[in-house]
Amino acid sequence: MVRIDGSGSDGCLVCVRDLDKKYVRGSEEIHVLQGLNLNVAKGEFVAFMGPSGSGKTTLLNLLGGLDLPTSGSIRVAGDEITSMSAGKLTAWRARHVGFVFQMYNLIPVLTAFQNVELPLLLTRLSKAERRKHVEIALEVVGLADRMSHYPRQLSGGQEQRVAIARAIVADATFLLCDEPTGDLDRRSADEIMDIIERLVTEHGKTVLMVSHDPRAAERAQVVLHLDKGVLMEASAAGGKT
Repeated sequence: MVRIDGSGSDGCLVCVRDLDKKYVRGSEEIHVLQGLNLNVAKGEFVAFMGPSGSGKTTLLNLLGGLDLPTSGSIRVAGDEITSMSAGKLTAWRARHVGFVFQMYNLIPVLTAFQNVELPLLLTRLSKAERRKHVEIALEVVGLADRMSHYPRQLSGGQEQRVAIARAIVADATFLLCDEPTGDLDRRSADEIMDIIERLVTEHGKTVLMVSHDPRAAERAQVVLHLDKGVLMEASAAGGKT
């Protein structure tokens, strides 16, 4: 069960304690996150909402090890990531985190298959094993028939599906989705959310998502609201518990 009061940490996959993040800009100190606590269990789907500048993307970057907090603790699957060296953090991200961004971040000169295969090139899997993993990931997102296509030959929704396949191909511990539908039309956005929801309900994935879109956020099991760096409230979304 998602909690934001710092209690009940037994069994949580993502455990955040007293998280602070400050930036110094000239003589000004900007307090982006303040005393944030969060527990997320395996298999939960959490959406973060809030106005621009509230700290949502900063929080996702911290959870994914792309940035370090000013103070506080982040434990994922038992690993304290805030004390890792840069090298260990890079290896940890490759093993545990699947990123899905608003702008897809596909490499134009690579096919869908090759884009999805990229994270596996850092593993010891054989070529045949990599191919099997990629084919399964593309099948999950409904693009098995597009694996030889380049990004320019795909629609925006299909590009985002490739990005999701890339995020799940190495069986990441959890997925971090930053505005995954922000650059899509309504139909494509709904299709992407269908896939993310199925990853949770059918494949047991843990998903933490930032979104400005209420229709996307209502697919989550829990919606958390950030305001000026503080988690203000939590509510069940879409009638789910």
